Amino acid sequence: MMNKLADQYHIYDDTQPLAEAAANFIVLKIKACLKQQPRCRIALPGGNTPAACLEALSKQTLPWSQIDWYMGDERCLPIGHAERNDTMVSQTLFNGQGPSKKQFFPIKAELGADKAAKAYQAQIEAFDALDIVILGMGEDGHTASLFPNNKALTKQDSVVAVFNAPKPPEERVSLGLNTLIKAKYRIVLAPGEGKQEALKKLTLGESLPIGLIGPKHWFLDHAAIAD
Repeated sequence: MMNKLADQYHIYDDTQPLAEAAANFIVLKIKACLKQQPRCRIALPGGNTPAACLEALSKQTLPWSQIDWYMGDERCLPIGHAERNDTMVSQTLFNGQGPSKKQFFPIKAELGADKAAKAYQAQIEAFDALDIVILGMGEDGHTASLFPNNKALTKQDSVVAVFNAPKPPEERVSLGLNTLIKAKYRIVLAPGEGKQEALKKLTLGESLPIGLIGPKHWFLDHAAIAD
């Protein structure tokens, strides 16, 4: 089943070993990147699933000043809101152990989707491509804030405003599909039984947003894989 999903897949017994393995994998890719260029640019996910991975990543030894951090998407909520993606990132990755927030470039989603997307486009288009994008996958197969059948999925912009999202808040900002495709490495963290249906659909050839972003490194647990 799994060889149809992506070029590489990594399956673990539970979410904690998955999170630690994903963090170690990200470290290897960061080091490989920095051997070839002076900076490594990484887009971060939101949601609950990546929190353990980002916390494990913060404990690693890396040349943090050479790494720039961006958001894969953000919810249009006030700064500091518990449901904002950068709130989780601040509590896990930027917890004082590892990287500094000086290299963190959050999305100003408090401005509203249109204004925030345009402002973030200028930052994302200041370089050729992201080196690493760390992503999650929703039960409907969405990734970042690119949802099935949503207009944002078809936009060509590097950063897109998202309206009418099927889960609250309805207004969001997301890296565009083309930006995700251009990234050197795409890493997807998708543990849990709730991911089974989307994974089944992908193996059957159904078009879902997560399947459109190109070759991926999947990090799954056994609960995500149907018998």
